[in-house]
Amino acid sequence: CDNVPESAMIAHSLGLFLLPCICLCAAEYYLVDDRIGLGRRFDGIGGLSGGGATSRLLINYNESYRSQILDYLFKPNFGASLHILKVEIGGDAQTTDGTEPSHMHNENDENYFRGYEWWLMKEAKKRNPDIILIGLPWAFPGWVGQGSNWPYTFPNITANYVVSWVIGAKQHHGLDINYIGIWNEKDYNVKYITVLRDTLDRAGLTGVGIIAADGNWDISKAMLGDSYLNDAVEVIGVHYPGTMTIKEAMITGKVLWSSEDYSTFNNNIGAGCWARILNQNYVNGRMTSTISWNLIASYYEDLSFGRDGLMTAEEPWSGNYVVESPIWITAHTTQFAQPGWTYLQTVGHLKHGGSYVALTDGNGNLTIIIETMVVRFYLFVLQQWYSKLNFMNKKDTLFQNITPIKVSNGYFTLQLDVDEVYTITTVTSGHKGLYPDPPEAAPFPKKYFDDFNVSNPPFSEAPCFADQTGVFEYFRNLTDPGPHVYTLRQVVTQRPVTWAYDADQTITVIGDHTWQNLSVSCDVYIENENGGVFLAARVDQGGESVKSAMGVFYWVFANGTYKVTNDLGGEKVLAEGLSGTRVGIWHTLTLTVKGYFAFGMLNGYPLWKNAVVLQPLNGWAAIGTNSFEYAQFDNFKVDAD
Repeated sequence: CDNVPESAMIAHSLGLFLLPCICLCAAEYYLVDDRIGLGRRFDGIGGLSGGGATSRLLINYNESYRSQILDYLFKPNFGASLHILKVEIGGDAQTTDGTEPSHMHNENDENYFRGYEWWLMKEAKKRNPDIILIGLPWAFPGWVGQGSNWPYTFPNITANYVVSWVIGAKQHHGLDINYIGIWNEKDYNVKYITVLRDTLDRAGLTGVGIIAADGNWDISKAMLGDSYLNDAVEVIGVHYPGTMTIKEAMITGKVLWSSEDYSTFNNNIGAGCWARILNQNYVNGRMTSTISWNLIASYYEDLSFGRDGLMTAEEPWSGNYVVESPIWITAHTTQFAQPGWTYLQTVGHLKHGGSYVALTDGNGNLTIIIETMVVRFYLFVLQQWYSKLNFMNKKDTLFQNITPIKVSNGYFTLQLDVDEVYTITTVTSGHKGLYPDPPEAAPFPKKYFDDFNVSNPPFSEAPCFADQTGVFEYFRNLTDPGPHVYTLRQVVTQRPVTWAYDADQTITVIGDHTWQNLSVSCDVYIENENGGVFLAARVDQGGESVKSAMGVFYWVFANGTYKVTNDLGGEKVLAEGLSGTRVGIWHTLTLTVKGYFAFGMLNGYPLWKNAVVLQPLNGWAAIGTNSFEYAQFDNFKVDAD
């Protein structure tokens, strides 16, 4: 390239520069130069577990495979090498793909070992002690709202509830939470934010920052006119900003994050989307952190937004997991720049598609990330890491360390094609981690049994049950001297302050969504004198659509009656009559569905038969309760054809 302009050959103070051109004698060049000043501080790339129950199946993997999965997510210089882990503060309510339990089901209850987010944060910290931890509520237990579906009526109650979670993380798990959020994608409340800041400070948590408002940019406008609010908020966090920022957010001078982004199927289209987002959130919007929803697709794929994670782990029964391409797209940034590095001012778009960013640690290291998701370069650097998303033959090249650049007379040519990502860096610690292939994928077992007989369970949830409304926990029944000492109990007794459209009944699903003909049985124990429980098959919906779930629901009630319905709401009755069921007595329910007919047994004897079921033709098995009430379940069994 003999016609390189003389001005482009002047190296900046780091001794590194980027000079791209389209052809050998092109007139357009891009220079990376820190002499015009530095940009904003880089705050890291992260993943989000929750919103909701998106890591549910991960805990049920065999430890050897589970550890490998966690290494791909969090281990530095191995896989995604994430800098940030954001988790849901469980609120006992449906928050996209299930419910996550609260640490306080009621105001007199505190348990900092429920759920799996504590465990996940500890595992992330074990691999990366510097990882940044964030907590955000999607929903709140009903007592916080004091009978309303609104958490701001009594801001002191809500603030104390959230701060207790931060304190519990430290006291019981040794975890320092770095940031806390307000209420995911819901209206913010100025008084609550200032009360939360004051409550954190009075608890000695002055180092815990507030991110607000995990929705749109509107709070930035309010901050410009309210100094107290402006002082309380450390980070303006926005969801799915389309890489753009509004001027009011820039004027605040605050740190700007895309605190939830991506939400795309994790194939190559999703990987390309993620590559653009990671670069262009800063190029276009000056956002210095981007967090993926979700961290890992570890929930039943037929729930909402199946496989919208950085990788997939949805088969603990087989051990199969998939390290998807977004993991390696993430590594192009995370393995070569750390929180605390600084963007250069010279970042931008490539004329023929794509973008580039450059970051420095201030100590002589430079990293440049180039994406061409929709060009020859001259560079004076050393290491090259390369990914190519091949949409034609699916033979991708992912995060490959290719031949180091050989600099000749201060420059060289790098030919770029579309759908590529390059990292050009002085950092030499990059590494593509690899474990042996996991087991082959396999469907959920057709024969399944759980007696819940676990005296000291490692997690509060029974394996593979995915709560969709309510919370089902292992329970030790000290009042039962017989075979039902260890059971599964539904424990939410008041409708939560919801985020989605929770059902009026509680329900947890399990199994294979393709199941058609099956027999399900379970021992049930009604605790409420006005209560009822159900056993179900062919449940077709969960997640945010759980309220409208269809299937075959076999109900028994404490008043001695039964009902068979085609819907969770109990409105489409297929059969009904007397059952003799009572409160405080164990009963065994058996539901069999074959073709267009369903049959039911109670305590081993036929109770009803030939209920006609035209729709749905397939779905999960499930158990649940008639309302938010205590009830117990034992000896759950499925036999599917």
